[in-house]
Amino acid sequence: MGVLTDLRERDHRVTRWVASWRSGCVRRVLPAVEETAEHTKLWWGAAVALSATGWRGRRAATVGLASMAMAELASNCVLKRVWHRRRPPKEWISHEDVHERPDSSSFPSGHTAAGVAFSAAVAAVWPWVGAVCAVPAVMVAAERVHTGAHYPSDVAVGATTGLAAAALVRRVPRLARRLLR
Repeated sequence: MGVLTDLRERDHRVTRWVASWRSGCVRRVLPAVEETAEHTKLWWGAAVALSATGWRGRRAATVGLASMAMAELASNCVLKRVWHRRRPPKEWISHEDVHERPDSSSFPSGHTAAGVAFSAAVAAVWPWVGAVCAVPAVMVAAERVHTGAHYPSDVAVGATTGLAAAALVRRVPRLARRLLR
């Protein structure tokens, strides 16, 4: 039990530290990135832009969106219902963004799951574009902790969920071919 207690205390400490970032740049950039990522607008926009670049872009967009959908399904419709976790206490968040938190379970971060799933799937098809997509995905993850919407462990599990979704979507065509033989 000591390990779990230690992990929880570190989770709480990192949450308070990230929430206390006072940089003007952080206060302007992170909310803007999160706003574009809300309801997966950022990833849909990236998919539209990728689709305009030719066959490779269309393929990257398709696997990115499929992975994102799977990650959101797993995080928001399965994991959040199985493990209910309260959001970090409002007292830990020293800025006004604390009032804009959702009422759903904190565990895991669906925003992070979606961003990581999209980025990882795109990276498998077009590595440098996937790396570019990973930048806002990381920023969204940081913003979720900064505003008190999630603990770092929620973000870590969201990222893991996103990676798993991207890996599964990548393997589905091979599995389907085996089943159809």
